[in-house]
Amino acid sequence: MLHGYELVILEGTLMTMALALLSMCFATLLGIAGALCKTSKSMVLRYLIAAYTTIIRGVPDLVIMLLVFYNLQVLLNWICDLLGIGFIEIDAFTAGVVTVSFIYGAYMTETFRGALESVPRGQIEAALSTGMSESFIFRRITFPQLVRFALPGFNNNIQVILKATALVSIIGLVDVISVTQQAGQATQNALFFNLVAAAIYLMFTTVALLCLAYVGKRFSVGVKEARL
Repeated sequence: MLHGYELVILEGTLMTMALALLSMCFATLLGIAGALCKTSKSMVLRYLIAAYTTIIRGVPDLVIMLLVFYNLQVLLNWICDLLGIGFIEIDAFTAGVVTVSFIYGAYMTETFRGALESVPRGQIEAALSTGMSESFIFRRITFPQLVRFALPGFNNNIQVILKATALVSIIGLVDVISVTQQAGQATQNALFFNLVAAAIYLMFTTVALLCLAYVGKRFSVGVKEARL
């Protein structure tokens, strides 16, 4: 059915899956850290994160990816040469994970910042007045509500990250897009293999939607929905 490209497409699918999962994890961690910095009392941290999010949202994803894959490697090797140590080679997978995480960490930062500011301040002040530690308050009061408030924007970011992984094929990663394009050219049936790639990405996004829907229900336990 796939003209003998089943194994190659499976390998490309697994590569894309690994890229997407790692990028989502790192982007989420970066977003949470960025949101905490952006809502901190330190003016330096707030300005640094504001500059980061502004620059990232103003530069095209592809340009950043090319900068990381080509120019960052040149910079690292220049530094290694000065220090007299071995050269560092950034492969396409690493460059893809770093770039996608770095880009969407900026969007995640804004998502989590908005969610943090949506948590009622009175609840935190009440918890502090009872002697609870800040770490305990974050785990038991802030974080559960943070997840619930952030889920709509987080869901959108996850969908975009999944689709953004297709850009990594530009720098030579053997992913779904790369292998299906090669298969389409070799078999003179590009339309069919483009549809295969589309179906795989649709599967990814559908699974992500179902998982996030479950998480939303899990963190909405005990919360009454508004009734008209």
